[in-house]
Amino acid sequence: MKSWRRELVLNLPRRRMFVNITPQLEEALAESGIREGLLLCNAMHITASVFINDDESGLHADFEQWLEHLAPEFPHEQYRHNGFEDNADAHLKRQIMGREVVIAVTAGKLDFGPWEQVFYGEFDGMRPKRLLIKIIGE
Repeated sequence: MKSWRRELVLNLPRRRMFVNITPQLEEALAESGIREGLLLCNAMHITASVFINDDESGLHADFEQWLEHLAPEFPHEQYRHNGFEDNADAHLKRQIMGREVVIAVTAGKLDFGPWEQVFYGEFDGMRPKRLLIKIIGE
């Protein structure tokens, strides 16, 4: 069995954004040479997320509205975590959206269902954040 690893660094210009990272994962898979196995991708920061869903702007706007309803950024004083930083809401949003995805690799391709794409969710941006890509297989 072969193992392959790469880190991506994203530095998004806004506090909260969703970015389709499927092309970067496909590129990493091709570079790995692995044809059958599993690809893991996880956010290496506790205020960011990786998840699978549809690449549709209305859905992304719905995510933003839903997450802000569940864990509003303001007022900062509502959270015990806030003090040195004002990102307690980002920790909660990450918990809801998830840390990682695992995708089957079949015949050298990501084995997705209809409409599935992989997204990086940033909830406390405007600084460099790392994502891990780990691929195992043959």
